[in-house]
Amino acid sequence: MSNKVSLSTYSTKGFHPGAGKVYIALWYIASVLIVRNPLMFFSAVKVLTLRGFGAKIGKGVVIKQGVNIKYPWRLQIGDHVWLGENVWIDNLVKVVIGNNVCISQGAMLLTGNHNFKLHSFDLITGSIIIEDGVWVGARSTVCPGVHCRKYAVLTVGSTACSDLEESKIYQGNPAMVKRNRWP
Repeated sequence: MSNKVSLSTYSTKGFHPGAGKVYIALWYIASVLIVRNPLMFFSAVKVLTLRGFGAKIGKGVVIKQGVNIKYPWRLQIGDHVWLGENVWIDNLVKVVIGNNVCISQGAMLLTGNHNFKLHSFDLITGSIIIEDGVWVGARSTVCPGVHCRKYAVLTVGSTACSDLEESKIYQGNPAMVKRNRWP
């Protein structure tokens, strides 16, 4: 039986991180020392650092310890947003987070994946949009290209592989509608 996957032919199909190697290296250093640092408790310092590297961040944003952001220049965060401990924003492309959003501990926002239908396992990407009032539960995953509409809830440990409707509560892997958020 021959090997059906050949990573030697892997392609990012023109993907570019949006910055030069030196800038990315500087970001990684700042990220380790300030944003991901478990001893850095001051959200304001993290916000200033992210803004310095091109993130658009509103007021009243709380960034807890261990948050990992791939490319801040591809991140937009509204007002009064909470990023819990160890949140991972793997934003190879744009991630937009609205106002009054809670991204709980250990949640992952993933904008990249691999095309498993190709032998070369090429990179595929899709932006993530999280509208106002959304709650992404602890250890949940939002996959590439997903649009979470206003007030949707993705419960603990769930995986959003497709768009979430407004004011609905989703659970499971893949996440399915369980009920309305509001009576």
